[in-house]
Amino acid sequence: MTAIDVTMVKCACSDCICVFSTKAAVTKEGRFYCSEECANHHKGGSGCHHAGCTCHG
Repeated sequence: MTAIDVTMVKCACSDCICVFSTKAAVTKEGRFYCSEECANHHKGGSGCHHAGCTCHG
């Protein structure tokens, strides 16, 4: 079997549309997020603030 290195992922936040490098990820509970806001489930009600994304958890 051939190993596959994943370098780009979609944010684990269900409302988020961001795709980013795993090297830039915020990791929480074993999942990859694009920002602290998404990783913390938008507790303050703010989105990730990336262009074109309107997520708020």
